[in-house]
Order: sequence, then structure tokens, then C-alpha cells
Amino acid sequence: MIQSVLAWENPNQNRLHFLEQINSITQPVDIIVLPEMFTSGFTMNANAIAETMEGETVSWMKGIASKKQTAITGSLVIKEHGKFYNRLLFVHPNGQIDTYDKRHTFTLAGEDKVYTAGIKKSIINYKGWTICPLICYDLRFPVWARNIENYDLLLYVANWPTPRINAWDALLKARAIENMSYCIGVNRVGLDGNNHEYSGHSALYDVLGNRVDTIPYEKEAVEIVTIDKSELELHRKKLNFLNDKDDFILK
Repeated sequence: MIQSVLAWENPNQNRLHFLEQINSITQPVDIIVLPEMFTSGFTMNANAIAETMEGETVSWMKGIASKKQTAITGSLVIKEHGKFYNRLLFVHPNGQIDTYDKRHTFTLAGEDKVYTAGIKKSIINYKGWTICPLICYDLRFPVWARNIENYDLLLYVANWPTPRINAWDALLKARAIENMSYCIGVNRVGLDGNNHEYSGHSALYDVLGNRVDTIPYEKEAVEIVTIDKSELELHRKKLNFLNDKDDFILK
């Protein structure tokens, strides 16, 4: 989990900064999680910083995944077919890429006017784990996150500001409990170009809502956390709460 300051609309500086933080990780890890829009901060100036799936940041992520033999994930602004997307990339060590386009664009900031909303969830299979990646504002919508796929890990990347950080804390914990999955949220810190403040509060919760990380609030940090699938399966088998979930259709 890399909780970091982001340089405003400066992909090159952000890549260099994250590379320093990634290179400080000396032990093997399976996944490196970066924040939402990690190359730019949460900007509506998509034209200035958008990249393609053949662009420099995608190549950079592939290089790290290959060199470190780890998956790496985070979202950035992608331009495709004349549209902009707030797209999460999950890059596997072999270079395979899974993607998720943010469904709930943040209308309060006008994200819906700039970015095209995604239309489907992405379920990622990696090292025997099933992962559901989502982005920031998606956290407020529990139906979209509902665990109908029997996933093991719910993963949020975010630029979630300080004034509403209590909601972030509560909702991350709730999503873990109601979906009987591990739930990780990686948020940024510092000020952005619009003078919005971010205080981190990145966290990882287990199926019972217990926080299992020790990442500090309000400052940059690199945290390594180990999660155990057998423990998740034990609680699911013992409690069986997911067996009683409601059926529904999304429209």
C-alpha cells in the first residue's frame, strides 16, 4: 500500500516519486497498490495529462511488474476512441492487463462532464485470489460492490478529501463486513492543485471489519500487509452470511 503525495498534473514527476517508493520495498510482494489518478491527482483537465494504453505510464507499470515480479495497480486518465476514462489498471507480472473504468463519476466535481463512466465490474483472478477493483466514489454505492461473484478482495483506489474522511473510514469497514471479504483502500495525502486536502487513512480490513494494517494517517507511507485466504474461507464457512444475500438486477 503506497500512500503518497501527488504532484499536480505532472505524470513524469509522479512516476519518478513512486519509483523511489517502490524501490524501497526490499522484500517480495504480490501486489503494489497506488492511489486513484496517481500520475496527476484528481484533475478535470483530462486533455493535459491523458495517455493511451500504449503510453508511457502503462509501459512503466509493465516494467515494474516484470522487474519486481509483482502485480501493480492504480488508476490514471486514459483516452480511448475519443473519450476520457478514469481507468484502473491491474498489471500482472507477465504483462497481462486487467482494467476497470470508474462507474460512479463524481458529479460534485464535474467528473461526469469530463470522463465517460464505466458500465461493468471487473473481476480479476490472480494467484488463486479473486479481486474486485473499484475507484473512490464507487465506495458510496454498496449495490455496485455487492459480492455476487464470490470475490476474496475488494480493492479501492482513491483521492478522498479530508472533510469527508469519516465516511471513507466507515464505508471501507462496512464494505468488508457486508461482503465478507478483505477490503483495502489506498488514498493519497497532501494538497492538490485545487487546494483540496487529503489525509490518507488508507486501510485494510478483514471479513469481520478488523483493521489489519498499521499505515499512519496524514503522511506518506509504504505499508506491507499480509492477508490469509484460509482465514477468510474459515469465517465464510463458519458464518455463511453470503448465502442469505438478496438477489437483484442492476439497471
